[in-house]
Amino acid sequence: MSSHFVDAVERSINLMRENLGEQLTVDDMARAAMFSKFHYTRVFQRITGVSPGRFLSALRLERAKTLLLSTSLNVADVSVHVGYNSVGTFSSRFTRSVGLSPTEYRRCGGVAPCIAVAGSDRTPMRAGGVVSGIVSAVSPVPPDTIFLGLFKSRIPEGRPASLTTLSGPGRFLLDKVPEGTWYLLCRGVGTSRAADDVPEGETVSQFGSHGPFRINAEQTVDVMVRLGPARLCDPPMLLALPDVRTAAPTRRLTWNDVAFGRAA
Repeated sequence: MSSHFVDAVERSINLMRENLGEQLTVDDMARAAMFSKFHYTRVFQRITGVSPGRFLSALRLERAKTLLLSTSLNVADVSVHVGYNSVGTFSSRFTRSVGLSPTEYRRCGGVAPCIAVAGSDRTPMRAGGVVSGIVSAVSPVPPDTIFLGLFKSRIPEGRPASLTTLSGPGRFLLDKVPEGTWYLLCRGVGTSRAADDVPEGETVSQFGSHGPFRINAEQTVDVMVRLGPARLCDPPMLLALPDVRTAAPTRRLTWNDVAFGRAA
């Protein structure tokens, strides 16, 4: 899509970021983009993959994650700071999206002990499709660990349908994928070295996505994903991930390894 539309959407996202505690409406966002409400909603969805309202909700939860780790505000005050009138609604949405309650997220330092896969608590699990392919990276800091998961929407939140972890770019495989339409969302994490273009020892995150795509039972889909710096129009990563410094794999892992806490 043309840079004119991207610039318009980015203006509205900046408005969201600057007013997360306010009750913004789609009309407010459309005015910032200088589009009609209908045209703005359609363009926003096409560029970001989600509606303006869902994007705003994700930004609020992202800010809440930061406040929980960087301030001593209690959960009720955090919820007010990010635009929630009900601490109960905030806590339930945070828990559903991040995978930990606000209190647990703060206590764990923002790190998930493990990631549960949707349906992993139901046995036996039915055979499903397979998503395989290659992950590459364009950043000067190569990722040491790459998390790949299948999600129902463009926002990485809640339980993924399937998950795997790679020790660097290369081939991956996600098995037992339920029939449906999915987004493959990836996050790579690397630590800069003396020869890199960023300060030594700095943690660098990279992101990539593919989808939406449809997979049927016992079908194999092969895809390619390129990791790069996060863009303003990319929905934020909400799901809490394991600490790559202690859980970084030395081999290729299956989704079972991570789902049941065997990533170390």
